Amino acid sequence: MEVKQQLLYEAEQFIYTCYEELGRSRDEAEARLLSIRQDIETTGTYDHTFEELEHGALMAWRNSNRCIGRLFWDKLLVRDARNASDAEEVANELLEHIRIGTNGGKIKPTLTVFRASKPGLPNIRIWNHQLIRYAGYETDKGVIGDPISLDFTKACIDMGWQGAMTPFDILPLVVEADGQPPKLFEIPKHLVLEVPIEHPELQGLASLGLRWYAVPMIADMTLEIGGIVYTAAPFNGWYMGTEIGARNFADTFRYNMLPQVAELMGLDTTSETSLWRDRALVELNIAVLHSFKKAGVSIVDHHTAAAQFRLFEEREAKAGRALTGNWTWLIPPLSPAATHIFHSSYDNRLVKPNFGVQEKPYLPRQANTAADTVLQQKPQGCPFHSG
Repeated sequence: MEVKQQLLYEAEQFIYTCYEELGRSRDEAEARLLSIRQDIETTGTYDHTFEELEHGALMAWRNSNRCIGRLFWDKLLVRDARNASDAEEVANELLEHIRIGTNGGKIKPTLTVFRASKPGLPNIRIWNHQLIRYAGYETDKGVIGDPISLDFTKACIDMGWQGAMTPFDILPLVVEADGQPPKLFEIPKHLVLEVPIEHPELQGLASLGLRWYAVPMIADMTLEIGGIVYTAAPFNGWYMGTEIGARNFADTFRYNMLPQVAELMGLDTTSETSLWRDRALVELNIAVLHSFKKAGVSIVDHHTAAAQFRLFEEREAKAGRALTGNWTWLIPPLSPAATHIFHSSYDNRLVKPNFGVQEKPYLPRQANTAADTVLQQKPQGCPFHSG
């Protein structure tokens, strides 16, 4: 299908659905599509009204197959930052997103949309996977920090950034805009809310010095609405506890803390039949939930999240919308069989508007392909709840 025809088809699919959900008439949708057709013929693209942008972003969360937290899709705050053009303006909007989304610990689901991809204009790109994330350093004695951040940390260092070489260094923002080379921006410390991890009973766990940032703010995915692709549209929900306790801290290719927790618990790690990993995993997840609640930071346990997803399923059925989902991402990494999701099946087809993956600018093409393969093999939460 010719490019303009494809764009018009995508626009029609979106506008009819969007306007119907907004309670607008068919005549209003037709009139809007007439204007869109003229824009596409003249310029090769079109612009969304804020109402279309806002509802399209909400629909994208609702359609996100990997997300267990979709019950709250209509509570998303959408910020229109399409007028930001240079890196400094984009960075300022990102810092404001961090402030609003964090909300003093009462996490507010937030999405900030920057200018869409347009013919003849350079795309805006945020190089960070998440607006706030810890650095990872390769040393002779092993990795310091988060191993998943090694490549991005190296890219930052190559651009002149210097970290403190601790396990929990906050990476800078890296913004590419206006056709200029990427620029680094430090995140002010007062904007970064972190939670020190302790256990309500296992006092020694605090001695491990663990902590985690309060909000997962995904920054490198595309947002596609009605055929228009936004290459910079960072968004956040709040954490599901297992994403920190059962993945970020527990995975052998992340912080790999289970052996140390097991040692604190006095468990026998010489035999797998002792189930030391399982016992340590449960206590580590208890510590994460306890610590976030003590700090007054929004978080949800996986059983509550699964119950919320069941309610989402029921509401979608009542609304007459077919439910889609990716089972491998929806099941929690801790005790999945104790949730109804494990015993259910879901249609994993793509429904738009939705989020998409784009290549990491700091990795060569073959490395991006390898990273995508790992991503598919090792699911870790969802766009609005990700480690």
